[in-house]
Amino acid sequence: MRQTRTGAARPLLLARWLLVVAALVVAMVAVGGITRLTESGLSITEWKPVTGAIPPLTDAQWQAEFAAYKQIPQYLDVNGPAGMTLADYKFIYFWEWVHRLLGRVIGLAFALPLAWFWIKDQIPQGYKPRLLALLALGAFQGAVGWWMVTSGLHADSGDRVSHFRLATHLLVALLTLSALVWTSLDLRANARGEPHAQLTPFAMLAVGALALQLLFGAFVAGERAGHVANDWPLMQGKFFPDGIDWSQGALHAFLYDPFLIHFIHRWWAWVVVALLVLLARKARRNGHRPASVAVHSAFGTQVLLGIATVMTGIALWLAVLHQLVGALLVAATAWGAHAVGRRR
Repeated sequence: MRQTRTGAARPLLLARWLLVVAALVVAMVAVGGITRLTESGLSITEWKPVTGAIPPLTDAQWQAEFAAYKQIPQYLDVNGPAGMTLADYKFIYFWEWVHRLLGRVIGLAFALPLAWFWIKDQIPQGYKPRLLALLALGAFQGAVGWWMVTSGLHADSGDRVSHFRLATHLLVALLTLSALVWTSLDLRANARGEPHAQLTPFAMLAVGALALQLLFGAFVAGERAGHVANDWPLMQGKFFPDGIDWSQGALHAFLYDPFLIHFIHRWWAWVVVALLVLLARKARRNGHRPASVAVHSAFGTQVLLGIATVMTGIALWLAVLHQLVGALLVAATAWGAHAVGRRR
């Protein structure tokens, strides 16, 4: 076991701690999916990092929160005309509150042990900057979450948040998850006296392709593009769907048109699958069969869930599982890329 300058390093303990935090991030992504699918994300119209941890406790407090919600476009244009009651509002408030509470829990679960390991001088040499960067990334994710919410509070926002900000929020969360997994694996290597892994060019290609797929997955969610077709493998009975609006140019359609966004997300997945198959095989040849199995299992399950989600007309529980397994796929891909980049 490597030593720090003044104390005994505990790389295995730190590795296990980071995996616990990673599991909390996966749970956060799943709850975020529920929040999005139940249209709960705009139910809390203020960001109170400390006092916001306590939900309304009296009827007067609930009425005040509901009154604030009644001022935003989502209520004025959609939920108000639909006859939303206070009980309905409490339901969507609950999911957004849980989502934000879990974010606070993750922050404490990272910051407090980090401070303890730092004070006890148990962090292996060279890892302090990386752990501080992870802490900063978590804080940045909280700020991005509120930045996303604000995009849905303005009078000209319609009844939803910006799908670009939604994509940023999701991708930062998944970047944090992959960094936690990678650092945990490096710490395990450190405990064995081995060098940390390197991100190989092919692994970068596979990760980049997956990142693009996740980006368009977030666009599908933000633009509600999953609802434009419920057949597979065709869309509305055709391989290339009708209804794409090219009037504002190809770039605008690429970024905004729900038919084209859905089409890209649906078929780019197979490019990702091909690259992940190769990544998994490289990991296995490098002596890391469990990582290979994890990658194959994750993308296979994710593809089946994606198809089922479309064909059921975006059933809530399937859509949530699709987002959950998407997070697990990111973790598995980080594991596979790490396995490929390790030297025997």
